[in-house]
Amino acid sequence: MNKNELSAAIAAKAGLTRKDAEAAVCAMSEIIADSLKNGEKVQIVGFGAFEVKERPARKARNPKTGEEIQIGARRAPMFKPGKTLKEAVEG
Repeated sequence: MNKNELSAAIAAKAGLTRKDAEAAVCAMSEIIADSLKNGEKVQIVGFGAFEVKERPARKARNPKTGEEIQIGARRAPMFKPGKTLKEAVEG
């Protein structure tokens, strides 16, 4: 499912116009991204939690040449599904 399909499904389920549903999807994405950028955790009860994990610097190998390279530290967004979502997917 892509963003357009998600917007259409939300519009149908919530009785909104497709334009309003698309605006809501975009706003939610922006709010989650901004919150993560500011170091905040976003938790939606029953769905899951978005948070940023710190990944330390590490050494790796270039598989083509075998040369050792350094990979810098970085921050990576993560999603942890909630109990309700896990149960819905498991069936």
